Amino acid sequence: MKLRTGLLLSGVFLAGLAALPAAGVLSHAIAPEFGVPAAFAQNSATTGTNADTYRLLGLFGDVFERVRADYVDPVTSKTLIYNALNGMLSGLDPHSDYMDPTQYKDMQVQTNGSFGGLGLEVTEDSQGFIKVVTPIDGTPAAKAGIKPGDLIVSIDGKSVQGLSLTTAVNRMRGPPGSTITLTIKRAGISKPVEVTLTREVIRVQIVHQKLFGDIGYIRLAEFDQTASAEIRKAVATFKKESHGAVRGYILDLRNNPGGLLDQAVAVANEFMPQGEIVSTRGRHASDNQRWDATPGNDIIGNAPLVVLVNDGTASAAEIVSGALQDNRRAIILGTRTFGKGSVQTVIPLPGNNGAIRLTTARYYTPSGRSIQGLGIIPDVHVAETRTPQPQFQPAHETDLNHTLSNTGGVPASVPPPARTDLPPIVKTIPARPPRGWPTFDPAKPSTDFQLQQALKVVQAMVAENTAAKR
Repeated sequence: MKLRTGLLLSGVFLAGLAALPAAGVLSHAIAPEFGVPAAFAQNSATTGTNADTYRLLGLFGDVFERVRADYVDPVTSKTLIYNALNGMLSGLDPHSDYMDPTQYKDMQVQTNGSFGGLGLEVTEDSQGFIKVVTPIDGTPAAKAGIKPGDLIVSIDGKSVQGLSLTTAVNRMRGPPGSTITLTIKRAGISKPVEVTLTREVIRVQIVHQKLFGDIGYIRLAEFDQTASAEIRKAVATFKKESHGAVRGYILDLRNNPGGLLDQAVAVANEFMPQGEIVSTRGRHASDNQRWDATPGNDIIGNAPLVVLVNDGTASAAEIVSGALQDNRRAIILGTRTFGKGSVQTVIPLPGNNGAIRLTTARYYTPSGRSIQGLGIIPDVHVAETRTPQPQFQPAHETDLNHTLSNTGGVPASVPPPARTDLPPIVKTIPARPPRGWPTFDPAKPSTDFQLQQALKVVQAMVAENTAAKR
């Protein structure tokens, strides 16, 4: 695709920045200000005859003129066309959409790691609500106590049902210093929760790090264009603070919704001395690609590595998890991931008319698995809580509408190869917290059951390495 400028893997949007309605390019007879795609005539033949295509465009024109002439309120041609194209793209799958010029600019700012808004990563719920994937650390949303899985049911007292995700996100945007009230439906609470927030300019700190003795813990919140550099910076900081004494690592990808494909490849490459990272396969053979690790590039020197995942681990985060798992470079601990196995290409439209985000490929892990709808199955299953809370929101890709099928790779019915390299301690790791385990508090790592089990596993791996060297 000659117009390709960037590949995205994230299926969520950042409230206060990326809104995704529709607009694009139609026939001159309908909207001369947009122009006609050069490949229109030749591409139409691949999905039907030209006669059928023009007949259906005529149908669109009839409806367009009727609405413009007789709708109860005056409506502009631009509004009608944007709405129509929004439906055309969003009806394909949950991740294809149109960005008008402002939204496209905002998306570019987002991938640079700085934007305005609330600091919420959101996606669309099958019931028409807006689901919080995760609040971004240190933002108004996080400070207000908004939680992953919360459903936003109204904005400033007006319901979000019937709104596109784009429109809802636009309503959450606004000038820094302005306020907004969200009404939230939260699992386990029967009454609505109202939260008033003050919008800020959001500068995302995507990496958080901490030393637990000789174990380096790195949490990566998303895959913007700084992800790989921030990972390297964190490792360098550990080595400096510990005087080179770090012997094992934990990479926390929980509630990481994804981001840029090239950064997924780059982050996986930081931990892999060799091997395939990921491959993509599209409709056209010329779009198929494969990425491999740079030999000898492992920045942590093959130290033991555990990766934490959950159902909020999606897309680019699943690429990294799958690459490290299939290459036996890390142990994956947690719960099954979200299962978004598609790649979106950002294609700018001529004439400063924004861009479309179009699903153009599926991606496959090194063993040939498509995780589309399936996710990554952890090597060590550990739940976050003892009793799973009832969920109002989709927990996995298959819960969304219009999802892609899982095709082209190893059949979904074939389980991944059994691992024979796991340390004996994994057999002793409980699948859920014991009775009386304290309620999770982000400020207290001791309450994070999955993290505590990951520490046990990586410490056992370090001990095995030490014994083997004697």
